[in-house]
Amino acid sequence: MEDSPLLLDLYELTMAQAYLRYRKNSLATFDLFVRQLPKGRSYLVSAGLKDILGYIKELSFSSSDLAYLKGKKIFSTEFLKYLANFKFGGDIWAVPEGRIVFANEPLIRVTAPIIEAQIVESFFLNTINLQTMIASKASRVVNAAKDREVFDFSLRRTHGAQAGLKVARSSYIAGFNGTATVLAGKLYHMPVVGTMAHSFIMSFKHELDAFLAYALTFPSRTVLLVDTYNTRQGILNAITGGLYLKKKGYKLQGIRLDSGDIVSLSKLARRLLDNTGLGFVKIFASGNLDEFKIKRLLRQGARVDSFGVGTNMGTSIDAPSLDVIYKIVEVTDEEGNFLPTMKLSKAKITYPGRKQVFRIEDKNGRFIKDILGLEKEKISGLRLLKKVVDKGRIVYKSPTLDKVRLALKSELCRFPQGLLDIDSDYMYQVLVSPALKRLQKSLARQLRERQ
Repeated sequence: MEDSPLLLDLYELTMAQAYLRYRKNSLATFDLFVRQLPKGRSYLVSAGLKDILGYIKELSFSSSDLAYLKGKKIFSTEFLKYLANFKFGGDIWAVPEGRIVFANEPLIRVTAPIIEAQIVESFFLNTINLQTMIASKASRVVNAAKDREVFDFSLRRTHGAQAGLKVARSSYIAGFNGTATVLAGKLYHMPVVGTMAHSFIMSFKHELDAFLAYALTFPSRTVLLVDTYNTRQGILNAITGGLYLKKKGYKLQGIRLDSGDIVSLSKLARRLLDNTGLGFVKIFASGNLDEFKIKRLLRQGARVDSFGVGTNMGTSIDAPSLDVIYKIVEVTDEEGNFLPTMKLSKAKITYPGRKQVFRIEDKNGRFIKDILGLEKEKISGLRLLKKVVDKGRIVYKSPTLDKVRLALKSELCRFPQGLLDIDSDYMYQVLVSPALKRLQKSLARQLRERQ
């Protein structure tokens, strides 16, 4: 039901009915963008476009949808008849998934009959907010881990089942190596991973018995959780299990530290494992981790090979929402000519007109700045917004998740290093073109006079 056309705010429909009566033939362009980056963030990672395209493709009102709306006694018969035949027939331009974006840069631009452009607003905002927010947080975690493996452990703490799936997908785009969420593995064709819970160990009389039972059940994929009782003894018991597997021709994959002083415990574990011929066993850490804790652990010399990251990433705990908005930037007059428009509210002024984001690179292929300009401007640079829907028809083939995450990894290498440092105050330069500035200034004056 998450793709139902009724997944929207009521005022989208009440405005649509008024449009039908007074502006039935009007076309409009809307921009979806983040007004300002969350505190401490230097960039965002675009995510959510594939779900938006799926929504557009299937968007229609069922008989039960119409019966429900009729029962509210708000909407006219004429409007309900309009909805019965509703299909999106406009154009959509969007930044592909896995691209770096910044404040005030449109992630999505919609040009369509104004009713259609209005009805899709709530779903678009909801989808981009969650998935871009998570992909951006997860990217920071990946940067902090410095080429070590990172896995999504967030399902039990995400804000609902659907959020759990989208977190798994978005974090994979950002560079995570897999997820513990099995359904995400099935739906998105991504690796699934898992170790064991404390409950498994506690169900046996002796910790070593639990370890051996698990190892014998999964001899080629065993990771042992060693901190249920006494972590040092847990490491020694894991070594016993690892030596037993080695004798049988298998390899213990890893041990997991989930609490305590990860730095000292990981150093102890590495020394003990190496000294007993188990240098191939990886040390896995989990337990309320995020980019800040991971960076601190590694700075202090923690001997950790992989991280399981849950709550703090899955809820983007330090920035649990984005200041994402959807604003009209042009609308047709009675003759069908597009006229730019903008909002003048204090601290919420928007940029008018149909726009494009131009990414400028130096002679070495390094990105040095973005320019937000009018679509028809001749500015040399990479154009971020691509046409994905033409007159209601999907014209963009979504790449595989693996291709998206590789594209993001490649793109990040082309930005200044300061952008990736989670403690840096570096801000990438995003300029507004002179033509767009002039349009904004002259239009603001006209709108004040007109009102």
